[in-house]
Amino acid sequence: MHRQFDAYLDIETTGLSYFSDDITVIGICLANDSGSRFVQLVGGDVTSASLLRSLSRADTIYTYNGSRFDLPFIHLRLGVNLSDHFHHHDLMYDCWRSNLYGGFKAVERQLNIPRRVQDIGGAEAVALWWRYQIDKDRKALSLLLEYNKEDVVNLIALRKKLERFSKPGYCH
Repeated sequence: MHRQFDAYLDIETTGLSYFSDDITVIGICLANDSGSRFVQLVGGDVTSASLLRSLSRADTIYTYNGSRFDLPFIHLRLGVNLSDHFHHHDLMYDCWRSNLYGGFKAVERQLNIPRRVQDIGGAEAVALWWRYQIDKDRKALSLLLEYNKEDVVNLIALRKKLERFSKPGYCH
């Protein structure tokens, strides 16, 4: 099968430990010149089979800090080394080469990439998941999914801004 999409990927987890925490959400945006499609794997749908199926038409996976967090977490929890199946491009290192440091939210602020979902980070994402799991709070799940989607979609915006930086004569 011809792979013709770029994939933008971000995960949400119950914590930072590859060994004791779980992946709660995998957000993926498949994009090319003709359009994009967004997929979220949630809870029990987070499996190696569903992940590989969702990425089947992707060539390159783009992440932010994915080489240190998302991909190792997926590898250890789902048993899939995405680097064996796809090219991987971690946009964090492009940011560093452009003197943009900090977490993804800090880089978004530096580049004026807007964010609708405010005041949510990793710890709040974990709390939203547990509110959904324990209290069956559908609004908490909805907010978590919106947060994850914005992380994924903003990877596309980040990549576009970084491409402009790399053009000759551009100063930031």
